[in-house]
Amino acid sequence: MHNVLCVGDVFKALADPTRRAILDELADRNGQTLFEICSRLAAKHGLGSSRQAISQHLDVLEAAGLVEASREGRYKFHYINTAPLEPIVERWLKKTGKDDGGRVGTGAGTRREEST
Repeated sequence: MHNVLCVGDVFKALADPTRRAILDELADRNGQTLFEICSRLAAKHGLGSSRQAISQHLDVLEAAGLVEASREGRYKFHYINTAPLEPIVERWLKKTGKDDGGRVGTGAGTRREEST
Protein backbone atom coordinates (compact mmCIF):
# COMPACT_ATOMS: atom_id res chain seq x y z
CA MET A 1 0.00 0.00 0.00
CA HIS A 2 2.91 2.35 0.73
CA ASN A 3 4.09 2.03 -2.88
CA VAL A 4 0.69 3.22 -4.14
CA LEU A 5 0.88 6.29 -1.90
CA CYS A 6 4.35 7.10 -3.20
CA VAL A 7 3.19 6.81 -6.81
CA GLY A 8 0.26 9.08 -5.97
CA ASP A 9 2.65 11.62 -4.46
CA VAL A 10 4.77 11.48 -7.61
CA PHE A 11 1.77 12.10 -9.86
CA LYS A 12 0.62 14.95 -7.61
CA ALA A 13 4.08 16.51 -7.74
CA LEU A 14 4.26 16.15 -11.52
CA ALA A 15 0.79 17.65 -12.03
CA ASP A 16 2.04 21.21 -11.58
CA PRO A 17 3.76 22.86 -14.56
CA THR A 18 6.11 24.88 -12.35
CA ARG A 19 7.33 21.72 -10.63
CA ARG A 20 7.86 20.07 -14.01
CA ALA A 21 9.89 23.11 -15.09
CA ILE A 22 12.00 22.80 -11.92
CA LEU A 23 12.67 19.14 -12.75
CA ASP A 24 13.56 20.11 -16.33
CA GLU A 25 16.09 22.61 -15.01
CA LEU A 26 17.60 20.08 -12.60
CA ALA A 27 17.77 17.48 -15.38
CA ASP A 28 19.56 20.07 -17.52
CA ARG A 29 21.95 21.13 -14.75
CA ASN A 30 21.87 19.12 -11.54
CA GLY A 31 22.95 20.46 -8.14
CA GLN A 32 21.50 23.97 -8.12
CA THR A 33 20.74 26.32 -5.26
CA LEU A 34 17.33 27.94 -4.80
CA PHE A 35 18.70 31.19 -6.21
CA GLU A 36 20.02 29.43 -9.33
CA ILE A 37 16.74 27.60 -9.89
CA CYS A 38 14.75 30.83 -9.55
CA SER A 39 17.09 32.63 -11.96
CA ARG A 40 16.88 29.88 -14.58
CA LEU A 41 13.09 29.62 -14.28
CA ALA A 42 12.77 33.36 -14.84
CA ALA A 43 15.23 33.45 -17.74
CA LYS A 44 14.25 30.29 -19.60
CA HIS A 45 10.57 29.85 -18.71
CA GLY A 46 9.45 33.39 -17.94
CA LEU A 47 8.32 32.35 -14.47
CA GLY A 48 8.43 35.22 -12.01
CA SER A 49 7.56 33.18 -8.92
CA SER A 50 8.96 34.27 -5.57
CA ARG A 51 11.78 32.36 -3.93
CA GLN A 52 9.34 31.27 -1.24
CA ALA A 53 6.93 29.85 -3.86
CA ILE A 54 9.75 27.94 -5.58
CA SER A 55 10.93 26.71 -2.19
CA GLN A 56 7.44 25.34 -1.50
CA HIS A 57 7.44 23.60 -4.89
CA LEU A 58 10.82 22.08 -4.04
CA ASP A 59 9.37 20.83 -0.72
CA VAL A 60 6.59 19.00 -2.62
CA LEU A 61 9.14 17.50 -5.01
CA GLU A 62 11.31 16.43 -2.05
CA ALA A 63 8.31 14.86 -0.28
CA ALA A 64 7.61 12.83 -3.44
CA GLY A 65 11.27 11.82 -3.57
CA LEU A 66 11.86 13.47 -6.95
CA VAL A 67 14.36 15.97 -5.55
CA GLU A 68 17.08 15.45 -2.96
CA ALA A 69 18.95 18.23 -1.22
CA SER A 70 22.31 18.46 0.47
CA ARG A 71 23.82 21.25 2.48
CA GLU A 72 27.35 22.49 1.99
CA GLY A 73 28.03 25.30 4.39
CA ARG A 74 25.29 27.87 3.98
CA TYR A 75 24.27 26.58 0.55
CA LYS A 76 21.60 23.97 -0.12
CA PHE A 77 21.99 22.14 -3.43
CA HIS A 78 19.06 20.37 -5.13
CA TYR A 79 19.42 17.22 -7.21
CA ILE A 80 16.90 15.36 -9.36
CA ASN A 81 16.12 11.79 -8.29
CA THR A 82 14.40 9.65 -10.92
CA ALA A 83 14.05 6.54 -8.70
CA PRO A 84 10.40 7.31 -7.76
CA LEU A 85 9.53 7.12 -11.47
CA GLU A 86 10.65 3.47 -11.68
CA PRO A 87 7.39 1.99 -10.29
CA ILE A 88 5.47 3.94 -12.94
CA VAL A 89 7.74 2.67 -15.70
CA GLU A 90 7.50 -0.89 -14.36
CA ARG A 91 3.74 -0.76 -13.95
CA TRP A 92 2.73 0.64 -17.33
CA LEU A 93 5.55 1.26 -19.77
CA LYS A 94 7.56 -1.94 -19.48
CA LYS A 95 4.43 -4.09 -19.20
CA THR A 96 3.02 -2.52 -22.36
CA GLY A 97 6.28 -3.03 -24.22
CA LYS A 98 6.30 -6.78 -23.45
CA ASP A 99 2.72 -7.42 -24.52
CA ASP A 100 2.57 -5.62 -27.86
CA GLY A 101 6.11 -4.87 -28.89
CA GLY A 102 5.95 -1.33 -27.49
CA ARG A 103 3.38 -0.07 -30.00
CA VAL A 104 1.25 2.84 -28.89
CA GLY A 105 -2.52 2.70 -29.23
CA THR A 106 -2.98 -1.07 -29.15
CA GLY A 107 -5.04 -1.22 -25.98
CA ALA A 108 -8.77 -1.69 -25.55
CA GLY A 109 -10.89 0.62 -27.63
CA THR A 110 -8.21 1.26 -30.23
CA ARG A 111 -8.54 -1.85 -32.40
CA ARG A 112 -9.36 -1.46 -36.04
CA GLU A 113 -12.20 -3.46 -37.43
CA GLU A 114 -11.05 -6.12 -39.83
CA SER A 115 -12.66 -6.08 -43.25
CA THR A 116 -14.10 -9.35 -44.53
